[in-house]
Amino acid sequence: MNSEYNAQEIEAQAQKYWQENKLFEAIEDNSKEKFYCLSMFPYPSGRLHMGHVRNYSIGDVIARYQKMQGKNVLQPIGWDGFGLPAENAALKNKVPPAKWTYENINYMRQQLTELGFGYDWSRELATCHPQYYRWEQWLFVKLFEKGLVYKKNAVVNWDPVDQTVLANEQVIDGRGWRSDALIEKKEISQWFMRITDYADELLEGLDKLDGWPDAVKTMQKNWIGKSIGLEIDFTRKNFDTLSVYTTRPDTLMGVTYLAIAAEHPLALEAGKDNPAVQAFIDECKAMETSEAAMETMEKKGIDSELKCTHPITGEVVPIWVANFILMGYGTGAVMSVPAHDERDYEFAKKYNINIKQVINKDKNTNEGAITDKGVLFNSGQFDGLGFDQAFDKIAKTLEDKNLGSKKTNYRLRDWGVSRQRYWGCPIPVINCPSCGSVAVEESDLPVVLPEEVSFDGVGSPIKKMPEFYTTTCPKCGKAAQRETDTFDTFFESSWYFSRYTCKDNSKAMLDERANYWLKGGGVDQYIGGIEHAILHLLYARFFNKLLRDEGLVENDEPFKNLLTQGMVLKDGAKMSKSKGNTVDPQEMIAQYGADTVRLFILFAAPPTQDLEWSDSGLEGAHRFINKVYRLVKDFIKDQVSNPVGSLDNLNEIQQNIRFKTHQTLKKITDDMERRHLFNTVIAALMELSNTLSKFTDTTDTSMVVRKESLHILLKTLSPIAPHLCHHLWQELGHKTAIINEPWPSIDESALVQNKVQIIVQVNGKLRAKLITHADTSKAQVEAQALADENVAKFIDGKTVIKVIVVPNKLINIVVH
Repeated sequence: MNSEYNAQEIEAQAQKYWQENKLFEAIEDNSKEKFYCLSMFPYPSGRLHMGHVRNYSIGDVIARYQKMQGKNVLQPIGWDGFGLPAENAALKNKVPPAKWTYENINYMRQQLTELGFGYDWSRELATCHPQYYRWEQWLFVKLFEKGLVYKKNAVVNWDPVDQTVLANEQVIDGRGWRSDALIEKKEISQWFMRITDYADELLEGLDKLDGWPDAVKTMQKNWIGKSIGLEIDFTRKNFDTLSVYTTRPDTLMGVTYLAIAAEHPLALEAGKDNPAVQAFIDECKAMETSEAAMETMEKKGIDSELKCTHPITGEVVPIWVANFILMGYGTGAVMSVPAHDERDYEFAKKYNINIKQVINKDKNTNEGAITDKGVLFNSGQFDGLGFDQAFDKIAKTLEDKNLGSKKTNYRLRDWGVSRQRYWGCPIPVINCPSCGSVAVEESDLPVVLPEEVSFDGVGSPIKKMPEFYTTTCPKCGKAAQRETDTFDTFFESSWYFSRYTCKDNSKAMLDERANYWLKGGGVDQYIGGIEHAILHLLYARFFNKLLRDEGLVENDEPFKNLLTQGMVLKDGAKMSKSKGNTVDPQEMIAQYGADTVRLFILFAAPPTQDLEWSDSGLEGAHRFINKVYRLVKDFIKDQVSNPVGSLDNLNEIQQNIRFKTHQTLKKITDDMERRHLFNTVIAALMELSNTLSKFTDTTDTSMVVRKESLHILLKTLSPIAPHLCHHLWQELGHKTAIINEPWPSIDESALVQNKVQIIVQVNGKLRAKLITHADTSKAQVEAQALADENVAKFIDGKTVIKVIVVPNKLINIVVH
């Protein structure tokens, strides 16, 4: 055994052994309990960052631990290959997005291997491979036939320079994030999936996800946003009614204006005859519409000079066009009650609109809106009613007048899945002048995306390639054009977890292996960033239900347990290239070894909390790795001339070592299994190694105690520092791989201490602490307590009324 720890040599040997012996290739086995451990797959951006290292280290520890528990473990990996960054890199580097993506995959695969992650590489997939995306095209066709996907016009952010649609987050100060061009609001045809058909099931299913963080479930509930309210019609003389939805009908009598979106038909109508209104509408076209921007932007509006009639009072109500109302939400119109809504109040104050208070007479609106519920006043026939009574009575009144009704609404909108980008999965539809949108025949799948393209960043290359889009209609045989939109990249990441189970099946999307690995509630442990708490997880849940309803899987939910890890910070900020505060994992691996990097990143903070990078912390982790190496090296040296004895008839020091070892094992087993607190696991192992480093006795019995303790130390450390422990296990003479060893068992008899500390009180106050044998009789312990010098001076001259003894814990002497 080398005298010095050589990380590079040891880690290369361990990785070679794992690969040659296929130790992490999973095969379905009904004789074992299965465990499917999955970390969110990476986007192949070129290099791993420390966030990746943390995410995948957490997953690998859980997978290795469960394997040592005797379970049949699957831990796969793949690549989220499509997306806009590849197009930007293609422009910068003057290479096609496909070439850039595949080169990055090859590089990052090597990085993951060097970190020692126990992946089943036989199941590796990339979402940009036709073998993968052909099956989502197949599913889309099935959903198209069932009416669960449809096409409609929708208003989008259009970049006139890049000739593409931008997400709200890509519009900055009204301009394209890359081109800096003024963004236009444009109505184009888009493909949608009817996720709203599953809104109730998605909402109700959250209550069954006991293994998910409450914060994530709350975010999803808020995103789905189920509410019960009234849809109310405000009439317009000789025109159609203007419908609004509200969850606060108790404030109806306080409405002083209606607000509509700039894209609302009434706003467009008003703009035709009013240049000022039209100018405001044009201004709204360039604004950001992300939720964050809508919350913080200045609230603006203009009086459309159109009027409507209050459905109960008959009063004339003005209609304003406002920049904070979006056409895509609800009816694109809201009833405004400035006395009881902060946003409406702010707007009314700004434009000198009337404020009418109708709830909580004992308060006033001098300092802002009164938003809490209360008793109605100034509301005619509804005066004196509370919220529930007012809700029902106002609903009945409106229903009788045929001007309103109760309605359940959702914040959730159908999922727009088409993008006007190039680097994505082609939507399998043919647009025919005679037949409309026609699904591609199953026998013609996959529709393969051309990878050898000339990419200039202006529009999508395939929109300029007649050889791609020119085709014939499957129905009528006439000339037609292939759809040139591609899927939203969330599409690929919404079902990849199920494809891992049967990646080699070229005849079907999924097979019976999916039900084997997903039984019992789906993926047993899913790990990823909190930033994916809403959209990715919601879409994956939706997709799982679509797969279930197609008869492809049996489980209702995709992920049984969810762990959302914190970010990696440096100098208090998230690591990013733009901040110049990144740390390259490759450099750290080259300098210290993968085990040191893994150990530090797991030790620095609990998995769910943010982690602050520390160079000194990394060096401390490296010292610990070296200490474990020396512990085993010293034991092997001592073992040469000392035969191994037994665990019988241990002396006090030997008993204390066994106690410390099994006490540590008991703690870290709980921290591993139940709480995933790997930082406390490592802390306990560091403490144990310190204890073992001082126990150097070489007698036969001491050697067997040392051996047992080292075995437990190496086995429990192996999920965290797998290369080191694999190497040391074999150096100890074992022919097996430590990953195939069972997790050590706790010897409860070792946890029975011969000596205990007993607290001695006089009239309930601490006066002494005694160390005695656990089997000391009650009379002996009592006599020892009464004879203690410090106790004696507090009972001197007093009468001992009684002595209360709690065995092995406490004595309380009551005196008078």
